[in-house]
Formats: sequence, structure tokens, C-alpha cells
Amino acid sequence: MGSKNKLKRFKENETFQNVIQPTREEVLNNFALKGKWHSFFKNEHPIVLELGCGKGEYTIALARKNPNTNYIGIDIKGARFWRGAKTAIEEGINNVAFVRTQIELVDFLFAENEVSQIWITFPDPQIKYKRTKHRMTNSSFLKKYHHILNENGIVNLKTDSEFMHGYTLGLLHGEGHEVLNANHNVYKNEGSPKEVTETQTFYENQYLEVGKPITYIQFRLKY
Repeated sequence: MGSKNKLKRFKENETFQNVIQPTREEVLNNFALKGKWHSFFKNEHPIVLELGCGKGEYTIALARKNPNTNYIGIDIKGARFWRGAKTAIEEGINNVAFVRTQIELVDFLFAENEVSQIWITFPDPQIKYKRTKHRMTNSSFLKKYHHILNENGIVNLKTDSEFMHGYTLGLLHGEGHEVLNANHNVYKNEGSPKEVTETQTFYENQYLEVGKPITYIQFRLKY
């Protein structure tokens, strides 16, 4: 993507009512919407997050199917989720928002028990050991998710990375969390929710074209 195109998208994001772009300081210092997201959506519907939402395909697809649930895509790359934000506006999908910030700040964006469900779709597996702290299912991230999820809240991980799948399963079992569903190939094995098999992202389609299996884990955190 050219720099001019990126700048154009950044400018357009500033005009979208469904895009929030706080500074890091604003997030860390009593973020205005923390604990008040229902006032943003003007309803009391459950809140579901997509972390590292990219173009926002999953956020938009789920929002279309579930109008009585609010969806929030979070990513630091605003030029990417511009597509999802614009699609929501064009189609009149009002149960969608996008936040431009770092994923590691998620527990500053939401209050305790404010979120019902989290989706992590095709994250960077950060395979090198020195990158462990950046894996979105490491112990530190899981604690952040647990803090903002309600009592019955669940996390969904969909990935093409067998490493990420195995690492996460091992960690979940080791820490005593509840694994609700684990599938090594969602398109060949039965048992995955429709939300997993009926929605494909841009990158997922590329993986499928070269025959990479798509894995899935659904879990509930227990501390």
C-alpha cells in the first residue's frame, strides 16, 4: 500500500464515528470509554472483541449475523481496519466499532467483566523464544483477558500456525484452564462453531489455497 493511500485512509478514519483513535496516554490515564462502552453503542448488548483485527473481516461478518451483539475490532494498523470501518458505514452496521491501539493495552480499554467474548484470528505466532512475551496467548495476555471477561466469557483462537495451536493448548492445560473445543483442521473435522467455518479472512483464503490446515481452540479462563 502506497504512503498516499495510507494517508488518505488515516484521514478518512478521522471522520468515521465507529473509529476511536486514542493516544497511548489517553488509554493509560482513565480511558473515557472504559466501563462505558454500552453508552457508546447506546444499548446493553454483549460486547465481543476481535484482537489484531486486520481488515476487520471477522468483526464485520460476526456483526452482520448477530445484530444484538456489539463488536469491537482492535488493531494498531488503522490503514488496515479502515476497510472494515468503511464497510460498516456503507452497510449501516451499527453494532461495530474499531479502536486503534496496542493489544497489550486491552485491560486499560475495558472494565472488569465488561466483555463477553474474545476472538484472536491468525495472530503472528512469534515463534522465536525471545518473542514469547509478544504471543497473544501467553500467560500475561491471558490474565488481561480474564480481567475484562465476564464470568462465563470465552476466548477463541483461530490460526494456521500449528506452533501457536500447540503452544496455546499446552499452556491452557498446564495452567488449568477449561478447553471447550480444540480442532486441528476445522474444515475436515466436525465440531467447530459455525462462526469458525463460515467466515474466512483474506489471509485465511491464501492459507487454504496452499492446503494449510486451519486450527481452532475455544477456552474459558480459570484463575
